[in-house]
Amino acid sequence: MSSNGGGTMSTSSFPSFPRTVFSYTVSTSFFIVFFLCSVFLFTRRTLEPSLSPYHADIPLPATSSDPRSPAVLLPPIEPLPSKDSTPQDTDGDVTVKPNPKEEGGDSRGDDDVAVGTKLKAVEESRSVDLPGINELEEGGGSRGEVSVEEKEESNAESVVVEKMRGCDLYRGSWVKDDEYPLYQPGSCPYVDEAFDCQRNGRRDSDYLNWRWKPDDCDLPRLNSSQRLSYSIVFMSHMNLYHFLIDFPNIRFNATDFLVKLRGKSLMLVGDSMNRNQFESMLCVLREGLSDKSRMYEVHGHNITKGRGYFVFKFEDYNCTVEFVRSHFLVREGVRANAQGNTNPTLSIDRIDKSHARWKRANILVFNTGHWWVHGKTARGKNYYKEGDYIYPKFDATEAYRRALKTWAKWIDLNVNPQKQLVFYRGYSSAHFRGGEWDSGGSCNGEVEPVKKGSILDSYPLKMKIVEEAIKEMQVPVILLNVTKLTNFRKDGHPSAYGKTNTDGKKVSTRRQDCSHWCLPGVPDAWNHLIYASLLLEAHP
Repeated sequence: MSSNGGGTMSTSSFPSFPRTVFSYTVSTSFFIVFFLCSVFLFTRRTLEPSLSPYHADIPLPATSSDPRSPAVLLPPIEPLPSKDSTPQDTDGDVTVKPNPKEEGGDSRGDDDVAVGTKLKAVEESRSVDLPGINELEEGGGSRGEVSVEEKEESNAESVVVEKMRGCDLYRGSWVKDDEYPLYQPGSCPYVDEAFDCQRNGRRDSDYLNWRWKPDDCDLPRLNSSQRLSYSIVFMSHMNLYHFLIDFPNIRFNATDFLVKLRGKSLMLVGDSMNRNQFESMLCVLREGLSDKSRMYEVHGHNITKGRGYFVFKFEDYNCTVEFVRSHFLVREGVRANAQGNTNPTLSIDRIDKSHARWKRANILVFNTGHWWVHGKTARGKNYYKEGDYIYPKFDATEAYRRALKTWAKWIDLNVNPQKQLVFYRGYSSAHFRGGEWDSGGSCNGEVEPVKKGSILDSYPLKMKIVEEAIKEMQVPVILLNVTKLTNFRKDGHPSAYGKTNTDGKKVSTRRQDCSHWCLPGVPDAWNHLIYASLLLEAHP
């Protein structure tokens, strides 16, 4: 009886155990498979470097050979000139005609004023239709069905843009970031000697690891993944399992910057500070290329100080990045004196001779400033000219104001805001101590940004003049107001490392460069801000 009873017990109580194990095993296996599939789905984009979360909503015209190519926000660039061709100055002159005998003007120096206002023109530019969108819509073509993937990418971009909207991108601080610099020192062949500080013997490197961070938002990252958190809820045997998982989902990289420039021409026009930014732009975009040989200067020129015009082509994106030298944006000239010698002049009522090149660019970035504060420009004796009249003495600040009005008038008459986008990059701060650039000023030995002091709030009169000129313009202009963010960076200049220094040779401190910037360095942030501005323009 006991034996049979024992057998009966074994057959009645144990069969449920393997069923429980089996059920638990199946549930666990299902969860693991589900988990792995989720990981794959959420991370697949990071495994596809060619995929960008910022594809525009309007596709390329049907003539594109790649039906998946992102939208063209601006019309395709015009054919580049041949190697030997030079643009003809056939567009006429833009002339501002004040009283030629008038010598009055604001003779104030570059007084410091508080940073406070946001430009009306910048706000207005947010509401301007993106160049090229109207033309594509009016063509009557149907864009067809939008894939789920495209919708997800558009939504992801919108989230990022909404976080930046209403945020003052130029009020913030520099934060340490181990993912910086955006490219390694010595890795970019387009940095000329004057800005290649590490190769020229600069020993410290902390200046390379700073990232600009606006106070109220984050700029989209150019070199790393942002991570989004996803929740997975799994129910098994009445137990609720909740997992919060971090997935690398959206990658903000230089490749997407190139996607934004597809089919367009980006042109930087200005002095050597804009050449500094131009070289930075080339290096930042180069990081987005898997085959770096697909980027080249169309005329075969190497970047040197002596040459004032460069065109770099990015074959895979059919876009160009160009630099046009124009120290003042208005016309430089010469006059003969009584002894038969020639002296320089500056016609502040006539646009620069290079303006014929400006007209064909889709995105323009202008600057002028540093050439107005020293030498013949600052003295203003027998130098400034309006019409045929050369002023015996004229205030440099008033000359700057009139020159910007001449530039602004040219923009209003020659730029189509539906097809072109215009930036003006603000004054970049210098950090000379003990003198100026030509009188023993130095910045050697500075190894970290300024943390406090009146310099952080300084704002030159020239920037107030720029703001006034832009507010009066008909064409919207985006002001890259980098003045304050450069106030911090006394550590970022070439100083004594603007020329190659052989080991063991004493660094010359006789004349230092405390105006331009080492590369990698501060101008990379300016180009990051252009990228952020392009995202904002794509979502008015």
